[in-house]
Amino acid sequence: MSAGHRKPVPLPEARWPSAEEARAARLFSPCRVGPWEAAERTWVPAMVPWRATGDGKVTADNLDWYGRFARGQPGVLVAEATGIRDIESGPLLRIGSDAFVPGLRDLVERVREESEGRTRFLIQIIDFLTVRRRPEVEKFFARFWKPTTAHRERLAAHDDEESWLTSSDASLRTHLAAGDAGLWAAVLADRERRDLAYGYREDVGDLHLPHVAELPQVLPGLFASAAARAREAGFDGIELHFAHAYTMASFLSRTNRRTDGYGGSREGRVRLPLEVIEAVRARVGDDYALGARFLGDEVIEGGTRIDDAAWYGARFADAGLDFLSVSKGGKFDDAKQPRVGHAVYPYTGPSGHECMPTVRIDAAGPFGRNVDLAAHVRATVRAAGHETPIVTAGGICTFDQAEAILQRGDADFIGSARQALADPDWFAKMRTGHGSAIRRCVFTNYCEGLDQMHKQVTCKLWDKQFDPQAPGTALSWDGRRRLVAPDWTPGPA
Repeated sequence: MSAGHRKPVPLPEARWPSAEEARAARLFSPCRVGPWEAAERTWVPAMVPWRATGDGKVTADNLDWYGRFARGQPGVLVAEATGIRDIESGPLLRIGSDAFVPGLRDLVERVREESEGRTRFLIQIIDFLTVRRRPEVEKFFARFWKPTTAHRERLAAHDDEESWLTSSDASLRTHLAAGDAGLWAAVLADRERRDLAYGYREDVGDLHLPHVAELPQVLPGLFASAAARAREAGFDGIELHFAHAYTMASFLSRTNRRTDGYGGSREGRVRLPLEVIEAVRARVGDDYALGARFLGDEVIEGGTRIDDAAWYGARFADAGLDFLSVSKGGKFDDAKQPRVGHAVYPYTGPSGHECMPTVRIDAAGPFGRNVDLAAHVRATVRAAGHETPIVTAGGICTFDQAEAILQRGDADFIGSARQALADPDWFAKMRTGHGSAIRRCVFTNYCEGLDQMHKQVTCKLWDKQFDPQAPGTALSWDGRRRLVAPDWTPGPA
């Protein structure tokens, strides 16, 4: 049974602490991250809100989005995956040139103001390769497919018709476009069938493409330049995006079979990430927080598992990273086939369901199902002699659950994305003894569905409990949804 059709698992019962109990809790104790100390062990991971301009600059909606999270005063807040290249990527933040620094500086100042200086603000920086939309069959064969001698030979054998060996390219294109899956399976190469079914997507192993072959020479400098801009803008640190479906995670993957020294073995796969870390550290200095988010398990067939991740974690700690954030899945490899005209989305298949599990994923539900990955990484890093703090996340939504993770030593920070989206004040409400006022995430991934459609991400609970048409309420582009979580004014505990 698929993750979308199981009977939903109920939310775990929640017992909220008094203000006095919270003051004594490990969750609300400080924790050092490189050159500074976080006021508490609460962490809001990067989420993509689709609020930037079309050319990647900060908008008033970005300021309101991050300002609202900052008002809840988490220990650490991470800005969305921000592109290190100045290339078109839709309404996602970018940091690929100095032109982006003033807007990012405004973002930092807004977070400082709203959190009263209590929240540490990081920026996640990312590189990604080209992904195109799934084409119409006729368009694929007319524009993107290039007939070769091998294609002609396979078609001639399939149809038992030698005239295909000398037929024109146009005839082959027309014949293939009118064909079916059986014909395509007989004639097209594996990669061509994938491009037809899912849309063209570059892989780090595409060494025949000069810009992909040159990634090891190009990316360290791009990441370092972006990091320098982040420091100039005033962020407290950087989170390198080494996770999910994107470039750096693809280098770390067991599926990376590059033959140029940057793939194959573990040592080859980790080589570029370590070179990126070295370049960034050289640019920002030792007195600036630098960490990474990476995968504890890719979930995909033939992908990276926890033994790889733990080994990577120790290597990253050896390289001097100040924190490690452990995620899971979220790969293109097993994603659901997109509709024609849409791009493949890496959170629609089994690995995507594990990345953002819902209450329908299985009988265990989404609640803390990834904690064991962080615990394994942490144990390996500690065995290697490092005290590097480890961040865990994934369905953590009650005080007792979070506190037990920290008390067991499974992690050092508790990350909360969807629950923090549902209620950006939930950490503050726990800390001050107002737990009964927490708006609890129901883990149906309404928010993820909006992200998949490239719509401004919101939470359905904001509108369910509050009138989105109230005067002064900022609304989404379509005017149907509240754009910012409702305010909260604490009363007597």
